[in-house]
Amino acid sequence: MAHAVVPETAPGQAIPQAARLAGFCRVATSDVDEAADQVGRIFCPHRLAPVQAAAPDFHAVHNCADFDGFSINYVSYGGSVSIDPGCLDRFFLLQVPVTGSALVKTAAREIESRPGAAASLLSPTIPTQMVWRDGCAQLILLVERSLVEQRAAALAGSAVRTIEFEPVVDLSTQALRAQIETLVDLAERNGPHRRTSALATADRREALLDALLTGQRHGLSDAITTFSGRIETLPGALKRARDCLHANAMEPLDLPRLAEAAGIGVRALQLGFQRHFGVSMSQMLLDIRLAHLNARLRSAPPDARIIEIAFDLGFTHLGRMSGAYRAKFGESPSATLRRLH
Repeated sequence: MAHAVVPETAPGQAIPQAARLAGFCRVATSDVDEAADQVGRIFCPHRLAPVQAAAPDFHAVHNCADFDGFSINYVSYGGSVSIDPGCLDRFFLLQVPVTGSALVKTAAREIESRPGAAASLLSPTIPTQMVWRDGCAQLILLVERSLVEQRAAALAGSAVRTIEFEPVVDLSTQALRAQIETLVDLAERNGPHRRTSALATADRREALLDALLTGQRHGLSDAITTFSGRIETLPGALKRARDCLHANAMEPLDLPRLAEAAGIGVRALQLGFQRHFGVSMSQMLLDIRLAHLNARLRSAPPDARIIEIAFDLGFTHLGRMSGAYRAKFGESPSATLRRLH
């Protein structure tokens, strides 16, 4: 693997080489202003300052491997630094400490993140201030806000809305850390000059989104649980009807067939859907199809024909499909396809 050429901070004193993603070096400097400017171009503008005014041990390293819609980063600072990014606006940041520690403050929370214990998950609408201490280095997953919010809408059967996560990530379960490590390994194995295949990128993107949205608490967690039917109190009849709807989502809605599968009458089934899911059966079927369409577009090649995918998923009226997709995901199907390629 190629390694970045790291400039010297002073005669005979070099910036420490990064442990991970070294072939993807974007920033390597001992100048505070230059570090704030260059890292800010990759993430977002922010204020950066050493905790001690005179900090001869300051350095900044930022290695970044880009994928479609997300990136994996290794960022380290020498000494201790304060970072004030405000609101991230465009993306979510999952920060997993490798060395040192970080104190992360939001309006309502204060998080102490340490290797193997806790990571931090920053939401784009919540202002944040941080202090990275004792030569802190972190693996950082950046995911575009639109991807997370669209995926959450698909899982919850709702329109796209703002998502805010519980900011403390317990690393003892290792689920999200394992996803990060897999992505780092993939980037290092391919190297900076070999593009990851669209299929592999789509697979990793789906795994990351599912791990975030089902493994970490957020504002739509309950809605996702309800829509997926993972509620212990959900009547068996409705579970059977919902499962039948998912299994036959590409076929026209057949109320007598659903009622037969559920073992109750059509009217009781209709009332049950409204009471427990908050939607009609036809609306749930539409949401299931739209979620399938969104997933297919995210993994489709750039020259895919949307009309063929739509018909394959059971849509018969393309104008209504496009309008429903835009209402749910905030953009047209063609925009989703273009944005991810």
